[in-house]
Amino acid sequence: MAIFHCSIKIVSRGKGKSAVAAAAYRAGEKIKNEYDGIIHDYSRKRGVVHTEILLPDYAPTEYSDRAVLWNAVEKVEKAKNSQLAREIELALPVELTKEQNMSLARDYVKQHFVSAGMCADICIHDKNDGNPHVHVLLTMRPFNEDGTWGDKQKKVYILDKGSNKIYDKKTRQYKCNKVQTTDWNEQTKAEEWRAAWEDYVNGFLERSSHDARVDHRSYERQGIDRIPTIHLGVAASQMERRGVRTGRGDVNREIEVSNRLLRQLKARIVKLQNWLDDEMANTEPPSLADVIQGILSRQAQPGKSSRSQSIYNLKDAAHMLNYLVSNKIMDIADLDKKFESMIDKQFSIREKLKPIDRRLKTLDEHIKQAGYHREFSKIYKQYQQEKPKNQERFFETHRRELTLFEAADRYLKGVMNGKTGIPLKSWKAERVKLTADRSMLNQEYISLKDEVKEAEKIRRGVHDIMQREAVERQPHRAREMEL
Repeated sequence: MAIFHCSIKIVSRGKGKSAVAAAAYRAGEKIKNEYDGIIHDYSRKRGVVHTEILLPDYAPTEYSDRAVLWNAVEKVEKAKNSQLAREIELALPVELTKEQNMSLARDYVKQHFVSAGMCADICIHDKNDGNPHVHVLLTMRPFNEDGTWGDKQKKVYILDKGSNKIYDKKTRQYKCNKVQTTDWNEQTKAEEWRAAWEDYVNGFLERSSHDARVDHRSYERQGIDRIPTIHLGVAASQMERRGVRTGRGDVNREIEVSNRLLRQLKARIVKLQNWLDDEMANTEPPSLADVIQGILSRQAQPGKSSRSQSIYNLKDAAHMLNYLVSNKIMDIADLDKKFESMIDKQFSIREKLKPIDRRLKTLDEHIKQAGYHREFSKIYKQYQQEKPKNQERFFETHRRELTLFEAADRYLKGVMNGKTGIPLKSWKAERVKLTADRSMLNQEYISLKDEVKEAEKIRRGVHDIMQREAVERQPHRAREMEL
């Protein structure tokens, strides 16, 4: 059925990415990157069912050619850490046809990106595996009216009371603030684009007479008691499809098991709660403990009919009475409180699992990046020791290793906040502890599951007792009526 997925990423040169490479891969084409001379050939890529480029006002018409557009982007961005493009990946509803999904993607992109001044490169992928989706590459700069690239940001000088620029002697520059020329990078935009995609998808599904709907909100915001799985990423997804287990895949499998067990548990608790609501709707239900004690005393009395003697098995009734007394349950209202405590425990397990799974995801990324840093550090040192004229050739030979090392180095510096030394042992130890904590929560679940099973048995027993007691009392009422 239709699912909601809207991933927003930045293609950054600082992370070793290329806009030309990204465009070639998503379109399944062969394009040469004029910035570094590398040819990116993905012409054998399968599953690309549709591609097109949409241009805003003032954009040169030649930018409708994919190679021309993204090479122009690479050329205008001079910095080594430039943000080259924004990518939005969207899941397409499986209920819609290929043509309907094309229209859905096109209408959404035109309304929310092209109309705002961005060039949009749309590529729809569908391998007939139940996962149709669209990649949208967007330019990061606005256009001037003459068709040239505009600025991403501009300087606004800080003025004194006399409206004069203020000179900073330390920096030897006039004081200024940098102001974005567009609102495309504002944090509120992501939420706006996600909500709009929900509206477009649901609108198309409704017009096509499909009952399925999507929701851009998280499970927590929707009030759904479900733990969200983590994003696998391209590499892990490919390994999982080949049958190779990954750390992230194992985390998701654990989460799926937890979700399934919690769903089953919740359904059982809800069933118990519904029964209680029905029982409490009756007028002044009798004390459960008194009823069971009455049954036990009657079974001990001689001369009672076989029907009365077999109202309830003595052993089961004694067990039930022990359960009610030990849990201080005297009536239906007390049993209701007992079930409420079970619901609280279920909620507690879910709330404890959430931060553990989030932290495990973070630790997995820390450990992965630390592994890259350690694995490729020698190659990076060799690269630094090479003579300048040989460095470019060395880099091309070891592009993957050097790119991964540099990305890992930036990542780890951001994580450690200036601290020296990578705390890999500490991260691994924390992961072991969290995994153990998760196992303890699973034990809590098992304990709660047994408790619910016992409560269900008590419910069946109470229902049977009440029903049989009512039958037993009917002859007495009939004789009283005759008298």
